[in-house]
Amino acid sequence: MKTINLFVTVLLLILVTSCSTDNKLTSKEKKDGWVLLFDGQTTDGWKNFNEDKISGWQVEEGCLVGQGLGGDIGGDIVSVREYDNFILKWEWKLGPNGNSGVMYHVVEDAKYKAAYETGPEYQMIEDDDFRDENGDPYPIEDWQKTAADYAMYVANDQKQVNLRDWNSSKIVFTPEKAEYWLNGKKVVEFVPWSDDWNERRNSGKWDAYPDYGFAKTGKLCLQDHGSKIWFRNIKIKEL
Repeated sequence: MKTINLFVTVLLLILVTSCSTDNKLTSKEKKDGWVLLFDGQTTDGWKNFNEDKISGWQVEEGCLVGQGLGGDIGGDIVSVREYDNFILKWEWKLGPNGNSGVMYHVVEDAKYKAAYETGPEYQMIEDDDFRDENGDPYPIEDWQKTAADYAMYVANDQKQVNLRDWNSSKIVFTPEKAEYWLNGKKVVEFVPWSDDWNERRNSGKWDAYPDYGFAKTGKLCLQDHGSKIWFRNIKIKEL
């Protein structure tokens, strides 16, 4: 009986400890300059792109959840604050046929219909079995797959995705070098606004969006692209 009680006590302690780390900063993180972007209880600090309200997103069990009501245009939310150089971390998981992304340096203006017209995107999608709105298989290019710098840089072979489970991601951005990380492994690295970057940017994909990628400061964006997406532990450290 004592053994059972001890096991239950230890299990409860583990659960309490693991829950208490969700959407909170440690003392060291606070000292190091990290700021929490989602408190686990409200949508404070976020709003719909080009609007002064937030809709289509809810807080569910400590997660910020996109309800899948968006599409190619509409549904995305952006941070109230703007950022230039930073380290951004977050945890996420996709619903069925999931498609989402995290953008940065997003510029709000009535002339832009969507955040992706200006902001580079860390892609998050169901790589192996993505389907269109009719449920039919829809092949996607490597530059569209998870952890790619969408339509710019493909994730390398270090990429490992947890389907239907939590993944951890990180973007490190400075003018000298940008890095995308997935589940503890660096999967993308490039130099912003370099000759290589400009060649890729001008290869055709972004011809319809002349302001893509040129802003050096802007808002963060969480994308709702028509499927449910869960976020938690969103935090940033400005550099």
